[in-house]
Amino acid sequence: MSRPARLLLVAALALGIAAGAVVSRAWAAGAVEGDIHKQGLNLAAIVMFFAFVLMTLFITYRAAASSKSAADFYAAGGGITGFQNGLAIAGDYMSAASFLGISGLVFTSGFDGLIYSIGFLVGWPLILFLIAERLRNLGKFTFADVASFRLDSTRIRILSATGTLVVVAFYLIAQMVGAGKLIQLLFGLDYLYAVVIVGCLMIVYVAFGGMKATTWVQIIKACLLLGGASFMAFMVMLHFGFSPEAMFAEAVRIHPRGDAIMAPGAMVADPVSAISLGLALMFGTAGLPHILMRFFTVSDAQAARKSVFYATGLIAYFYILTFIIGFGAITFLMDDPGFYTLNAQGAYNKIANLVGGTNMAAVHLANAVGGSLFLGFISAVAFATILAVVAGLTLAGASAISHDLWAEVIARGRTDERKEVNISKISAVVIGIVAIILGYIFENQNVAFMVGLAFAVAASCNFPVLAMSVLWKGTTTRGALYGGFLGLISAVTMVVLSKAVWVQTFGFPAAIFPYDNPAIFSMPIAFIGIWLISKADASARARAEKDAFDSQYLRSETGIGAASASVH
Repeated sequence: MSRPARLLLVAALALGIAAGAVVSRAWAAGAVEGDIHKQGLNLAAIVMFFAFVLMTLFITYRAAASSKSAADFYAAGGGITGFQNGLAIAGDYMSAASFLGISGLVFTSGFDGLIYSIGFLVGWPLILFLIAERLRNLGKFTFADVASFRLDSTRIRILSATGTLVVVAFYLIAQMVGAGKLIQLLFGLDYLYAVVIVGCLMIVYVAFGGMKATTWVQIIKACLLLGGASFMAFMVMLHFGFSPEAMFAEAVRIHPRGDAIMAPGAMVADPVSAISLGLALMFGTAGLPHILMRFFTVSDAQAARKSVFYATGLIAYFYILTFIIGFGAITFLMDDPGFYTLNAQGAYNKIANLVGGTNMAAVHLANAVGGSLFLGFISAVAFATILAVVAGLTLAGASAISHDLWAEVIARGRTDERKEVNISKISAVVIGIVAIILGYIFENQNVAFMVGLAFAVAASCNFPVLAMSVLWKGTTTRGALYGGFLGLISAVTMVVLSKAVWVQTFGFPAAIFPYDNPAIFSMPIAFIGIWLISKADASARARAEKDAFDSQYLRSETGIGAASASVH
């Protein structure tokens, strides 16, 4: 047995003992009467939960034994087929924000939740026609390889790695909150213990299995999630005789806001906020590092294009289901006190007092339509959803540190693959610890909203730099560097000063920045910065970079000279 495999078995055993200890503690403690965040243990859910964990640990064990190079660890050796990669991309993209967050938003706000469903989807045609093939032809492991193809590698990689880590941090917050709430609901654990368990599992998957393990966990999770969500939506529509009108009429009758849930405006109150959120969701998709990494796992540009085609269809179908699930949760849950925490008078708020919070609306609906056994299945699938996504995010962040910063900037190429992969594994541990801390701090944020902020940062830094470096001949290193950092800094600053963070998280009385989503301001800052500074750059290096565009264009369009896959 190889050394990584032995280490994996030790880590899995330690994790199993720790999980068993906290579950035993939860079993002994039982449910806490009147606590909104806890409920009794669901044995079916626990059995399925551990079955999934053991299955994915076995996958990780096999992947650890077969990952022998940096290409294996970062890109699964390029041996994933187009259909497999499409499933994995869908699995990566159908996150806690998609399943739990959007369903919770529809449960809370009705029609307004649709803006996230549509927004998360419309970025995929952009990726299909502008990004996928060029990315596969120009890159190797990360999107920084593409952005630095004809620009200064050191400075562009510093920018790209910084943008990647910021996006990963925001995205991880949403996944950790969703996972923490789910395990809290499932086991009756304290939220902190729940987040720690998720963080530990995430570290094991990435540090030992790399992209191979992450890919297969995502494929399995995508199949389970699509199957479970399809059954939930089918049962909801069956209850209403497959009449959407009947479902909407019942939702209007039950929901505290009445007819208002069928009209936009409750969640996004003004045109600036609506456009800003739409821009972030559309263009941010094309700047998500863990999604962009997936195009390096296939053999060629044609397979990359097929991946996007399959992923888009699967994702579109899934988002239709989340809308039905959200309205189904309104009709099945809001009139049933069994899903709520009651006050001393036996009353409850139809939104605020849902056990586990509104992010758990889909999980409670599973219980309502399929009983405790289906609740166990959906809980395990939701947990699988989160684990797969956090593994992909952690791998993207670790790759940015090890491949972009360590190997190319600090060591300047004077390093071997083994050391680079080891740095990546250490980075995965550090990112996992940071994710646990951030997940604990942002416990009460809606997960779909937090992912929206990650999209805003991706749309303001990663996407402008990637698009301009590939599509505009005039882009220079100085322009990309200054424009990219302007977009990144402005986006993060506006997010921190917005109501969601400045008031709701930090506790200040009023927000300094009036909008929750900054993309409508920070995206133009990045694009204008890149264009203006590149135009003003008359250095000899800038002229050489512009002259190199023709060879870059030839390779991006034809694939001549692109790295070939090493299929094992």
